[in-house]
Amino acid sequence: METKKKEEIKKDLKKFSEGKEYCAKIGKAWKRGYLLYGPPGTGKSTMIAAMANFLNYDVYDLELTKRS
Repeated sequence: METKKKEEIKKDLKKFSEGKEYCAKIGKAWKRGYLLYGPPGTGKSTMIAAMANFLNYDVYDLELTKRS
């Protein structure tokens, strides 16, 4: 991923993380979503891990296709 795009995402994540009180004040849901796409091996999962690390969030990987 381009350095410029990474910086844009980091800026957006920082803005999001600082907006919880503002969203509560105006009655807006405090949530953010990203759509990552591309073939396997292009860094989508790595990007999610980096974003979670930046925000100090936990990431859970659930296998939902298997049933027991």
